[in-house]
Amino acid sequence: MRSSILKRTSRWLGASALALLVGIGGVGTAFVMTGQVANAQVQNVAQITVPQTAQPQAGFADLVEAVKPAVVSILVEAEESPRTVRRGGGNFEFNFPDLPEGHPFKDFFDQFGGDFGQQAPQRQQRPRQFMAAGSGFIVSADGYVVTNNHVVTDATKVTVVFDDGTEQVAKIVGTDERTDLAVLKIEGTDLPFVNFETDQSRVGDWVVAVGNPFGLGGTVTVGVISGSGRNIGGSNYGDFLQIDAAVNTGNSGGPAFNTKGEVVGVNTAIYSPNGGNVGIAFAIPAATVKGIVQQLIDSGTVTRGYLGVGIQDVNRDIADGAGLANAKGAIVSNIAEDGPAGPAGVKSGDIITAVDGDPIDDALDLSRTIAGKSPSTTVELTIWRNGAETKLSVKLGTLNEAAATQADEQQAPVPPAELPTESSVGLSLVPNADGSGGLLVQNVDPDSAAASKGLAVGDTILEVNNTPVSSLDEFEKAIDGVKAQGRNTALVKASRDGNARYIGLPLSE
Repeated sequence: MRSSILKRTSRWLGASALALLVGIGGVGTAFVMTGQVANAQVQNVAQITVPQTAQPQAGFADLVEAVKPAVVSILVEAEESPRTVRRGGGNFEFNFPDLPEGHPFKDFFDQFGGDFGQQAPQRQQRPRQFMAAGSGFIVSADGYVVTNNHVVTDATKVTVVFDDGTEQVAKIVGTDERTDLAVLKIEGTDLPFVNFETDQSRVGDWVVAVGNPFGLGGTVTVGVISGSGRNIGGSNYGDFLQIDAAVNTGNSGGPAFNTKGEVVGVNTAIYSPNGGNVGIAFAIPAATVKGIVQQLIDSGTVTRGYLGVGIQDVNRDIADGAGLANAKGAIVSNIAEDGPAGPAGVKSGDIITAVDGDPIDDALDLSRTIAGKSPSTTVELTIWRNGAETKLSVKLGTLNEAAATQADEQQAPVPPAELPTESSVGLSLVPNADGSGGLLVQNVDPDSAAASKGLAVGDTILEVNNTPVSSLDEFEKAIDGVKAQGRNTALVKASRDGNARYIGLPLSE
């Protein structure tokens, strides 16, 4: 597997660009060639008719001339957090043995003091100053500017540079790390600005990217929207537009326009094996940007709905174990103690398949949907529970980082005090010694389905078929219950390192 680089596209001057390594594998693609085949039976097929459209314009010069005054370069002065270093070692810590009298290097080391090396006192290094550059665009006549959060992170001074070269120091109004958006404010009453798209763009539509790649200033590139709804590593947002217009380091925060001169997205990341453009860039869609920007302008912060559940994707095994026809939705693994889901009747093991009637594809889709709702909004959840569909109404709370992680917090299992017992599925199990319930896995048959599904020594089996188990008899009874229902896959809730998850465990090869 080859490693490629998914990079934020801000331009860092004197510092490395923020990058995330991701692995990719080869994907086979089948191509159908046209031509004559002897004695082949020709089948009638539905004729595809492409709607007639106006001929493409000769170029985009008029569009660029109109929007370019509203696109700005962002220059950032920032500093890294101070680091603690040790005398004599710079950023490293040296460890030397005590040297005897008369050793040829003893006098050399003694000049740094007797505390040289591992016992040397700490001193505080001054923060390292650096410069960064990105892109942005003005969205109001009174001077609100949109860019990426990662462009202005740790900024001590932000300067906006207009297309004509004039500069103005900007104030950071607010930032949102989750969507990687930020809003700045500059002085002005009649500044040029651009609007967001009114109709949602489609895959295949033209896009024109304007920005500040490699610190060059206003640069224009053209392409199309290659895909939508993209989920990229390192982001908890996961609804990006993919575009093939050339986007490079320094384009971060810049706009991608449609042929009407409306902003369809904010360029934020590129996928690259070499640090440069390879035709795969990602932009935050305008529909998301509009809502976030307005909240930042109004209050400087972003508030999101909070359900109070830990969730995971529903794969084919989990769907089979729950008796669900389609492997879609998000299964609830934990309930936050003070979240709104528990009092509303949501239970661990529920599979949320829709919110307000809109289907949910996976855990990220549910997170994004709930986060897009306002706090105190009442939503209707469609839930698959015990082989049947039910609906619950939940009044959402307000998301904060502490609440978001609470549903995932559990106590680590205590080592067992009893001898393990072999189960019928290749697991050797023992009751949890701390009395909190569940069965600890002490051995896994390497040839069993349990091993192939990732169960390992140290895991805790909490439930089988949504039934808590704390003894081998309860475990086997639950397994038999699954077989009695005519299903060949058991839905097993397991915990590892305090994190609960669901596994679809096949009962027959």
